[in-house]
Amino acid sequence: MILDPIARAALRAGFLPLLLAMASWSACAESPAAAFAVSPAQLQTLGVRLHTLAPNAAAPSLLHSARVVLPPGREQVLSAPVGGVVERLFVSGQELVRPGQPLLRLASPEYAELQLRLMDAASRHELAAKALAREQRLLEEGVIAERRVLEAQAAERSERARAQQAEAALRLAGADAALMQRLRSGGPLEQGLTLRAKVAGQLTALDAKPGQRVREADALLHIAEQGELWLDVQLGAQPAALPPRAELTVPGRAIKARVLSLAGQVSEGQTLTLRARVSEGAALLRPGEVLQVQLPAATPKDAWVLPLAALARQDEQAYVFVRSEQGFRATPVQLLASGGESVQVRGPLHAGQQVAASAVVALKAAWLGKSGGQ
Repeated sequence: MILDPIARAALRAGFLPLLLAMASWSACAESPAAAFAVSPAQLQTLGVRLHTLAPNAAAPSLLHSARVVLPPGREQVLSAPVGGVVERLFVSGQELVRPGQPLLRLASPEYAELQLRLMDAASRHELAAKALAREQRLLEEGVIAERRVLEAQAAERSERARAQQAEAALRLAGADAALMQRLRSGGPLEQGLTLRAKVAGQLTALDAKPGQRVREADALLHIAEQGELWLDVQLGAQPAALPPRAELTVPGRAIKARVLSLAGQVSEGQTLTLRARVSEGAALLRPGEVLQVQLPAATPKDAWVLPLAALARQDEQAYVFVRSEQGFRATPVQLLASGGESVQVRGPLHAGQQVAASAVVALKAAWLGKSGGQ
């Protein structure tokens, strides 16, 4: 601690009580007194409006930014099953689709090769099955040994497995049962592959264009299933407590959502994600949309709801000016939540007390001026 010359001289002279008194006087000069006088005439001149504290006042609704998202498993990404060229588009962006509706046609040499592989495997399996039947007949007649039948059975099982593998690969590429049956019978090849919607929903993205060359697994379309939607709400790292079964609303829109969960980890942006399920008005929303939602805050028993204009700050502390007989008393409070024109605070307040709800800047000046604060 650095002492001025007077203090050092007092310390050498043994005047420790004097030093303590000086320190106490300095601290009092820097800390504003709680109460200060305001006459009724000054009150009228300043235009101070008073707010009466009411018990169990509803907490303010807090506004937060939210993004509309799809629940897991509610979005289908249609990708290219094989490489090829987009031959034709049957849909446009943001269009509603139904299950089985054609979306686009893909011309693909790889798709033709898969069909040829199935035809070849089916022919080989048919020959192996006929050879097995012939060997079994000869065994029954006693012409051949049993070993030849066992070899024919192994060959038939192997060719059947190859045919099933070729059929599975073609099914994954989007071929239907009718085409595979026709190929097994030696029917003509399909010149192109038509991709169809598997679910009902709305196209949210169209990444393919006619004439575009795509590779296997390239994303072509995105389909959002109609029905359930979620809201991801961004909160501060220390959000206010939520009432049980809290319900979110969207100002000016008939949309409601119920809270599902709160993320257990703070993001790099020092925010927490609150997830809510849209319970009303899902048809009015679109995935990816950003909107403002109202989030109610729980009301602790010792909390009070005040107008936002009633708060004054001195350094890092929030104060309210409580009406007294001589004027006002600056009362420290803890800010719990804020939303719109209301705040929720906790402090030594009581129902029926009146706090200044306007001209707070002038009252703060009178408070600090009387006590000598800066």
